[in-house]
Amino acid sequence: MKEELKSPKVENVSVAVVQELGEDNVIVYNVYLINEKNELLENVLVTSKGYATVAKTEEKLITNTLRRSMGNIEPNSVEQIEPIMEDVMGLNNEYWVSFWIGSTMYDKKYIFLSETIKEENFVNVPIINKKGVLVR
Repeated sequence: MKEELKSPKVENVSVAVVQELGEDNVIVYNVYLINEKNELLENVLVTSKGYATVAKTEEKLITNTLRRSMGNIEPNSVEQIEPIMEDVMGLNNEYWVSFWIGSTMYDKKYIFLSETIKEENFVNVPIINKKGVLVR
């Protein structure tokens, strides 16, 4: 029974936080969904939230959960999920991505741990060809 409940493994789909120049040459951070597959991702849904526990007080911090329907994502392409504010980079930032390929549903949770969205962790993000933090 448990074997029946396992969803298929997600491969070649990732989420990245990319540092870019915005208006007036101000640095901004954008979150992208990257489809490195040669297949269309259909009916893509993304939920995002931030959370942390304050060590000294054990207080739990949680942002609102945002839900976004992204439609279809073409093969070997990228789509912006949302801008991310520097204020929440100290939290764990979670993106739960669900999509269909044919008649099979896939889903995966991508987590940017607190304080990991930093230049020292930047890599070249595929397809976008810009520097950022990538979670596969």
